[in-house]
This record gives sequence, structure tokens and C-alpha cells, in this order.
Amino acid sequence: MFSPQHLVWLAVCIVGIVLATKKLDATKPGLNNVLTGACVICAFSEVVKLLTYVQMVPTADGSTMNLFIEWRHLPLHLCSIQILFIFYVRFAEKSSRRDAVLAFMYPTCILGAAFALLLPSIFPTTILPEQAFTSPIAYQFFLFHSMLVTLGIYIARSGEVTIRFKHLFSTYAILAALTILSIYANSALSYVTYRGTELLSVENTPNFFFTFRTPIGIQLTQMWHWYVYLGILLVLAIVLIAPFYLPYRKRAN
Repeated sequence: MFSPQHLVWLAVCIVGIVLATKKLDATKPGLNNVLTGACVICAFSEVVKLLTYVQMVPTADGSTMNLFIEWRHLPLHLCSIQILFIFYVRFAEKSSRRDAVLAFMYPTCILGAAFALLLPSIFPTTILPEQAFTSPIAYQFFLFHSMLVTLGIYIARSGEVTIRFKHLFSTYAILAALTILSIYANSALSYVTYRGTELLSVENTPNFFFTFRTPIGIQLTQMWHWYVYLGILLVLAIVLIAPFYLPYRKRAN
């Protein structure tokens, strides 16, 4: 991360987000039209990921080959889960539930995608910095997350979503539920070795929502390290999300 190639991509993404936001503010195309475009980008993004990550793997005895995508590439990170929310709010009828989902997407699309752009998980686990402008997955990653930031901004600026201060607490609740589910998903999709009923080792653990490992390579080797890390994530979520709802604190419930 923060290689010359990464910095160039960051500059491209910032310029793209600013220009797209200005264009949306000037033309006011309607939130549903923007969501339709987001659905198209999401579908294209997932097709690129699928074609990039799927591989042909032999069986243990070598008698045949099977298609496989590594579990760490499943769309279970916060930004990937936004795809489900995008399709839901695009086709759902206007309601308080839809508003709550849009109010959740507003800060989490901006913050989640911004952090992904700053700390791209594709370097160097998926591609090398030298492949930043030749690999399709680099274009998918940076353009998809730029779209999420732009969408999050437009949700608030469109004037079509009734965001209220109380949505701060529903956002906390949704995020907490997804975080808990990520812990179960990370465990369920790990490769575990037992001797009888005794747990011997765990390998290839996914890191959805970064609840098992830090995104910057700091090792967690004791349970108290993990508790401290979760506490830091909790504080960051509270502190970073709250300001997004402060402008709406005087809006009647």
C-alpha cells in the first residue's frame, strides 16, 4: 500500500468521486436512477471478480478437476454486502425500513469504501503493485469502491431520503449484527484440524469485516490482544459514524 501505483489510483479515484458528485449535484438525476447505475456497476464488478478468482483445482487423487473460488473472495466484506442493500433499496417500495437501510448505507458506503481505497486488500495478496494498471481486478476494486463513496454522498444530498438522528442507532445495530455474523463466518470458513475432539490448528482463516486480523499486519497472538483490537474497532465505529448524523439531530422523529 501507498506504493506509487497506489497513490496514482488514489488520485484518480478522488478526482472521479469529485467530478461524479458535482455532476450528480448539477443534474439531480433522481436517486432511483443513480441506484440503477449502481446496480449495473455492482453486477459488472462481481462478474469481473468471478472470472478473475475462479480457478480449476484438481481433486486429491488427481482424477478430475473442480471449479473453486477461495472463501476469502466471497462477497462478505462490508463493501461487498452493500451490493445486497443497493439492490434492495432500488427495488423496494418507499418505507421507513427502506429509509433506515439508506441511512445505514450513507455513512458506511463512504467510510467503508474510503478505508478500502486507503488500505487496498488486493496489494499484495492478490496482485503486485506492478500489476496495478494491467490487472482487471485493480480496475474493479478501485472503481467499485469509488462508486460506493459517490453513492453514499448522493444518498444524503439527493433530498429523497428522510435521514433522522435516530438512524444513528439503527446503523450501529445493523453494523453490530453484521460484525457478529462475520465472526461466525470467519470461523465456519476456516480450515480446522482436530485430533478426535481436540482442536489442534486453524489455517486459511478469512478476515471478513477485519474482525480476526488487523488490516495493517499487526499480529494478534493473545486473546487480550483481540479484545483490545475489537475495542478499538468499536470506538472507531462510534466516533467516525456519529458525525454523519449530527446535521440531522434537530429533525423531528
